[in-house]
Amino acid sequence: MGTFTFFRTGLVAMLVLILGGCSGLPSSTEMPPVSELESEPYQIGVGDTISIHVWRNPELGQSIVVRPDGFISMPLMGDVKAEGKEPEALASEISVALGEYIRTPEVTIMVTSPASKEFRNRIRITGQVVSPQSVAFQPGMTVLDIVLMAGGVTDFAADSRAVLHREINGEYKSFVLDLDAIFADGDMSTNHALQPGDVISVPRKQLFRGEL
Repeated sequence: MGTFTFFRTGLVAMLVLILGGCSGLPSSTEMPPVSELESEPYQIGVGDTISIHVWRNPELGQSIVVRPDGFISMPLMGDVKAEGKEPEALASEISVALGEYIRTPEVTIMVTSPASKEFRNRIRITGQVVSPQSVAFQPGMTVLDIVLMAGGVTDFAADSRAVLHREINGEYKSFVLDLDAIFADGDMSTNHALQPGDVISVPRKQLFRGEL
C-alpha cells in the first residue's frame, strides 16, 4: 500500500512537471513586449461626436454625432459623409463647400468623443474572478489594477497560472502571471503595465495538478 501511494504521488508530480514544461509560455517574470500601438491618423467613425467650428460664423458650428450611415448634417450643405475621413480632411471638404455661401470659411474639427474606437481601447479580465470586466484603458493601468477592479480572484482560481494575452505584430502572445505571488507575497515581478487590447484570463484549479 505504501509503495502504491508513493508511486501515485510520484506520477502526479511527474505529470505536473511535464505539463509545466510543455506550456510553451514565457517565464512569468519576463516583461511582455509592448506591441506597436496604432500610429495612423485618426479616422472618424460611426458614433463619434465631433465638434465643428467655423471661424466668424458661430451659427454654422455644432457638436454632432456621426449617424449609423456615416453621415452628419450641416447647415447650408445638408448631409456630409464623415465616416472614414480624418478630421483635417473633413474640415477641408466642408470649407470648400461652404465657400459657395460665405467668404473664405475657416473650419476646424475636433473629435470630442471617439466612441467608434472605444472597444479597441479596452482591457478585459475573464475566468475565476469575482466580476469579469471589460474596462476602458487608462494610462498607467497594471495587472493588479484590473484584478482589483474585478473584485479579486475566487476561491477556485488557479491564481499562479493566470495568463496575459497581448496582441503583438497582428497575433496574440500569452504570458504567465503569478497573481498568488502578487497578493500573498507582495512580489510585483508580474504586475506588468497594461496596454489597450490586453486580455487577462484566470483559470480554474484542477485536481490533476494537485491544486484542489
